[in-house]
Amino acid sequence: MRKCRAEGAPRVSAMFRSAVDIQPACLGLYCGRTVLSVNGSVETYGDCGVCPRGQRTDDNKICRECTGSPDRYDWLYLGFMAMLPLVLHWFFIEWYSGKKSSSALLQHVTALFECSVAAIVTLLVSDPVGSLHIRSCRVKKLSDWYTMLYNPSPDYITTVHCTHEAVYPLYTIVFIYYAFCLVLMMLLRPLLVKKIACGLGKSDRFKSIYAALYFFPILTVLQAVGGGLLYYAFPYIILVLSLVTLAVYMSASEVEVLGNRLNANRILCLFFKSFKDLLVRKKRLVVLFSHWLLHAYGIISISKLDKLEQDLPLLALVPAPALFYLVTAKYTEPSRILSEGGNGH
Repeated sequence: MRKCRAEGAPRVSAMFRSAVDIQPACLGLYCGRTVLSVNGSVETYGDCGVCPRGQRTDDNKICRECTGSPDRYDWLYLGFMAMLPLVLHWFFIEWYSGKKSSSALLQHVTALFECSVAAIVTLLVSDPVGSLHIRSCRVKKLSDWYTMLYNPSPDYITTVHCTHEAVYPLYTIVFIYYAFCLVLMMLLRPLLVKKIACGLGKSDRFKSIYAALYFFPILTVLQAVGGGLLYYAFPYIILVLSLVTLAVYMSASEVEVLGNRLNANRILCLFFKSFKDLLVRKKRLVVLFSHWLLHAYGIISISKLDKLEQDLPLLALVPAPALFYLVTAKYTEPSRILSEGGNGH
């Protein structure tokens, strides 16, 4: 009898474990069972439903806590989303400050300070709190960003809501960062602009701040709706936009381009003169290097620097767009096109 009991105990434990294992699987792509308690190697699970924040389902439809760290590509994505409000701040400050205003530089520095402090505070309040390191769930596919689209309806009437942040915290951390950016801007920028923007009219002083009140909601909606698409496309967006804006800026700044004569010495002389014209003017130099940094950021984001010996040489292409513009802009000069059209060419 004792032998039967001794043999029966493992059987009961095995039957319990098998009963847990064969319970019906959760429907839907992101529904899971939360772990209610752990007794040794035996776990007790709850009903199928939404996973708590900071957890996502594993292959067995069990909600597991996210214990990993963002990889290099995740940090590059967060850096891109952090750069968007900063670049827009700088653009509108430059747009509304006027050519003779001496306050633009201080406003640029203030915008950089606001975004930097907002980024640091955002990391500090994220889990684990008080640390610049964050824990995250690994992004597996595009649908991880849109779990609300995958709530199952077993009877085609009742919907089981399993919407949660499967890409924790890459989705919500951007909203937190934008909120801190907005708060810091409203606390610091109006006082600064009121004190130093004396060269502008009263109606023009705060236009860069008003512009931010428009583009922050736009960025928020963009992240809410297109966060997953931006995650996969942002390296190419950086490259395309930086190339277009560089070409527009250089053409609008009337940078001297190469002449029409094909004499090799003259072409070489004018090329260095055009390049020197870019370097001598400080403002143009800052814009040029800013675009080069964006080019490098886009290249690094695409390559991910997985193989340094193959990816690092790609950074040599960073100055190529500016050099290409200086060499080829002469062929699209409006005066040249009009003169050739008038001559019947």
